[in-house]
Amino acid sequence: MLKWLIRKRLAAFQRKFDYNVDYARDILDADVTAFFRFARLEGLSVYRRDVPLDVYYAVKLTSTVLEDCGPCTQLMVTMALLDGVAPRTVASVLEGSDALLADDLRLGVRFAHAVAAHDPAADELRDDIVRRWGRRALVSLAFAITSARIFPTIKYALGHGKACQRVVV
Repeated sequence: MLKWLIRKRLAAFQRKFDYNVDYARDILDADVTAFFRFARLEGLSVYRRDVPLDVYYAVKLTSTVLEDCGPCTQLMVTMALLDGVAPRTVASVLEGSDALLADDLRLGVRFAHAVAAHDPAADELRDDIVRRWGRRALVSLAFAITSARIFPTIKYALGHGKACQRVVV
C-alpha cells in the first residue's frame, strides 16, 4: 500500500514537471528506507530564506547546468518559471550572459561558479552575500548549490543520466 501511494506521487510529479523519475522508482524498488532517506533531500532542495527568488534560482540553474546535460536543468527551468522568475532572467542565466544580469544575479552566478571550482574568489563573494542578505541567505545558496549537484549525481550513479535534451525556457 505504501509503495503504491509513493508511486502515485512520483507519477504526479512526473506529469506536473514532464520529468522522468524512473531513478526514484528504482530507489523505491531497491529499498523503501533508502527512498525515504532520498526523499528527505527535498527539504534541502527547497530551503530558501532571505535571498531574492531570482538570485536563488540563478544559483540553482548555474549549479545544475554544471552537473547535468538537460533533464535536471529543464526541471529547474520549469520550477523557476512556475515560481515566478522572469523567462528573460532564466534565459540569461542559461546563456551565460552575465552582462545582461543585474548585480545581485551576477553575484549569485559568480558565487555558484566559484564554489563549483573551489575557487578562492568564493570567499569574497560569500562575504558580499552575507552583507547583502545575511547568513540564512548564504545557507540557502549553499543548499541550492548542493541540491543542484546531488540529484544529477544520484541519477548518473544509478544509470539514469544518459539522456541529453535541449533546454527550453
